[in-house]
Formats: sequence, structure tokens, C-alpha cells
Amino acid sequence: MLNIADARERRFVAAADALLRAAGSLSRRRARPPRNQIERILVLRLERIGDLMMSLPALHVLRQAAPHAQIDLVTGSWNEPLARLITGVDRVETLDARWLSRGAGGLGMAALARRAWRWRRRHYDVAINLEGDIRSNLLLALAGSRWTAGFDMAGGGPVLDEAVAFVAADHTTSNAVALVATALGEALPSRGTRIGTAREAAAALPLAGLRLPPEARARAAQLLHLDAHTTLPLVGIQTGAGRLVKQWPSDRLAAVAARLSTECRATIVLTGSQEDRGAADLITSALPASAAVIDLVGTDDLVTLAAVLERLSLLITPDTGPMHMAAALGTPVVAIFGPSSPDRWGPLATHARILRVELPCSPCNRIRRPPDRCVGHTPDCLASIRVEEVYAAAAELLRDAPAREVAPS
Repeated sequence: MLNIADARERRFVAAADALLRAAGSLSRRRARPPRNQIERILVLRLERIGDLMMSLPALHVLRQAAPHAQIDLVTGSWNEPLARLITGVDRVETLDARWLSRGAGGLGMAALARRAWRWRRRHYDVAINLEGDIRSNLLLALAGSRWTAGFDMAGGGPVLDEAVAFVAADHTTSNAVALVATALGEALPSRGTRIGTAREAAAALPLAGLRLPPEARARAAQLLHLDAHTTLPLVGIQTGAGRLVKQWPSDRLAAVAARLSTECRATIVLTGSQEDRGAADLITSALPASAAVIDLVGTDDLVTLAAVLERLSLLITPDTGPMHMAAALGTPVVAIFGPSSPDRWGPLATHARILRVELPCSPCNRIRRPPDRCVGHTPDCLASIRVEEVYAAAAELLRDAPAREVAPS
């Protein structure tokens, strides 16, 4: 079943799938290559930072199942610094699709197809698409691999050797692990014991690491003013959500930060992109004069940001890429969710608190095209989350989560 919210787009993709299915019926079905013949694997993960972070367990499972194969990962250029830190990946190539590039830029389908056609020279044995999109499934088919596998949730299933159903009730990471296992003919780890939610997945799935370089850790220690005598909790506040529909009001973040500074003696560490400068300034201006604040908003070095997140005692964040980065690095997280489903996109952290409200329309998962009634202001699913709830979750995690090392590397 196609998982596409827009009715016109769903009808168009369904018609395209019907044509692809008719064309595919003329060709003979191929056989999956034996495990001992798998030498080169292609993986597509073109979307944003959070999507790449949620793919870490699947990439770990892939490496464990094919320990001697070369694994090539194709991802967006925005992910490249982090992708090169992933354990088990041998080669990283960047490919920016126009439909995923924010603002101008990115390649159209014709240019993407030409790039995919050139992948044939590498003679891949298995190609796996961790996206759920008809366009990237078509690119996978053009790569000329002996065996292809991907999701059929947004079309393109007929061009794949193995079209795997995306279970919408399960976490994105659980689905990715199931896809990798299916592609290699492994027993599915999620079929015996359900690990669908973020909390279940965090407890059950391997969380592959990022190889943070020593210089990034040293830079993080410098930015955070860490020394052997640092004892105060370092509480990160992610000031932006990437999309306004996921943004909790900045004045409420400021109120939480002020209480943590006063009542928990926390040092507040502000993170975010340069576009979040206004929110960061609002938060800073609302804090008491005695508050210790480290403003890292606008730091565009993802590797340094990862090293900063690794050192935090806690991160308070909406549903963002930094949320998933922190979770992958073992940092406790307070995640504020509105229109997106935490069961599907929640942080894979063993120490996490997810805050949301139950409304008839939530989670709608309409992030790229929100309902008209939610445009231009904070949607009800976020406006209903109170300062007291977020503060209580943060204070509880600071009290109960294991102490984190803050001494310099």
C-alpha cells in the first residue's frame, strides 16, 4: 500500500507503478546472489541528517552480515562529514537530489539517472535503497546490481527484486534493519519480538557508532570550557527544528532553560543553525543574569557539533537531526514532538523522555505539507505541551541518567 498523503501524488505514483509492473512482467525474475559471492554492496540514503542517523543500526547489521564486502554509501552532501565517520562503511559518495535539497540546487532526474548508470562500472552484487521513494528506487534499478531491495511505500516496488513493505507503525530504524536483513536473506530480527517503537528499538537494536576524531573532541572541550573541575550539568537547547511546524515556542524553551539554570545549576548550551539566531537571542535575553550560557548557534561543522553533543549531560530538542545525533552518541534526550510520530521517528536513546499530546489529528506526519490550519503559528499539538512538563522531564533525566564524562580528551 502506498504511504503518500497527497491524493493526486498517490494516484500518479500508483499509475506509474502499474506501468512498471506491466513492463517488469516481460522480464525473468532473478535470484539473490549467494552470501559468499557478495563482494560489493551499494546503499542509498539520500535524505537529511536524522534519516542517516536512524540508518546506523541497519548499516551495522549489514556489516555484520557481510563482513568482507565493500559497502559504498551514497548520501546527500549535507550528510557527508557524518557519513565518513560511520563504522563499517568503506566508501562515501554524495548525490544531491533536487527534491531533497532545501532551497536552490540539487540534480534533476535526468542528471541523477546518468550518475546511477555510471555505477554499473562497479559491478555491485547487492544494492539497497533505505529511502521510500519511486525516484530513488529507479536510480537503484539503473545501477545494474545483481540484486536490488528497497521499500515500496512510495512507489517503485516493481523495479526491485525485493520490494519490502514499510510497517508504518514501526520505527524507521526497525524498518531499515528488516530491509537489510531481507536483502541478504537473513532471518528478520524484528519478526520474533516486536521492536517497533523508539524505546523498544533503542533497547534491542545495535547502535553503531560514529568514529569521532580526537581533534573534534578537543575542539568540543574547548568550546564547552571543559576542564578536570567541571561538575555542572551541561544542558543543550536545540533552538531550531528545521521546519516551523515542528518548532516549540522559543519563549517556552527560554523558560525551561531559566529553571534549569536556577534550580539545577545547569550550564545552558545553545545549538542550532544560523537561521536560528533570532530564537537563540530570545532565549539568552530571557535568562537570569547569573546564568552560564554557551552559545554555539551557527556552528556549521557537523563533526564538531557531534563531539559537543557527545559531551552534553542532556539535550532538549524538537524532532531534528541533532536529536538523532545525540541519541546515537548516547546523550540523554528530552524530545518535544508535535505533528511527527515518535513511534516512527523518536530518538533511539536508552535515556530519553518523549513529550507529546494526544489529539484526534496528531500525529498527522504532514511535515513537508502541513495542514492549512497549522501554517503560520505553533500547531495545537505543540502549543499544548507545557513548560512544567518539559522541565520535569529534564530534571528527572539529570537526576536519574548515569553521570557523563566531561573531562577533556
